[in-house]
Amino acid sequence: MRRMRLSCQIPEIMDFSLALTFALAVVIGITLGLLGGGGAILAVPVLTYITGLEPVQAIPTSLFIVGVTSLVSLSLHALKKRVEWRTGLVFGLATMVGAFAGGRAGAYVPAPVLMLSFAAVMTAAAIAMIRGRRQAGAQHEKPQELPISKVLATGAAVGLVSGFVGAGGGFLIVPALVLLARLPMPRAVATSLLIITMQSASGLAGYALSTPLDWSLATAIAGLAVAGSFIGFWLSNRLPSQGLRKGFGFFVLAIAAVVVIEETLLLIG
Repeated sequence: MRRMRLSCQIPEIMDFSLALTFALAVVIGITLGLLGGGGAILAVPVLTYITGLEPVQAIPTSLFIVGVTSLVSLSLHALKKRVEWRTGLVFGLATMVGAFAGGRAGAYVPAPVLMLSFAAVMTAAAIAMIRGRRQAGAQHEKPQELPISKVLATGAAVGLVSGFVGAGGGFLIVPALVLLARLPMPRAVATSLLIITMQSASGLAGYALSTPLDWSLATAIAGLAVAGSFIGFWLSNRLPSQGLRKGFGFFVLAIAAVVVIEETLLLIG
């Protein structure tokens, strides 16, 4: 059974799937702007099951959308002087190496393996969101420089996962910055956007060498996601992020279950 391929040509009456994709693109942007991650957790299933792209195309398209949106959100946080540039750049360079390798590997992996791997990352991210992160102590400790060995190992591992499945970066990076660099949560979220931007670009490059993308579709979705990121950034200062994060975690867990069921049915069929 093959997934439906959706043409980017917009007819006189817009296809419902494409309209729904565009609407959910705004939600993806809101999620990134509000939580500092989670955009690709939504983007890959949307592009695969609603837009109709094959996983090998949905994942790099997701990396492009999340990378562009993260870059815009990063600029908003930078204006508030929340970004730890040195830590972010060093960590980001390490993730770029892993993301490129993950992107190259993912381009040659069967679609069911990609999607089931993605479901596993979704489940791990959902559990992390539901359980929450320990913030006590980190808020009052000074940021510390990360040992180069930890930067390389942690960054490469995070980048490899994110580049391979097109997701998982934000919810892996933020805890690492809080626990290893002892950054307060707002600075960890802001700095993670710098790292996500860098690793998304690297993972996209790994896929783009062998996978053709529909750039017009990707650009249209990215533009709407960017608009949503402004809404998310505005909401981030007005809504209780912990409750929202837990609610989103249960939502992600439900999507992971749908992905597993869908891919199992495709394998059986």
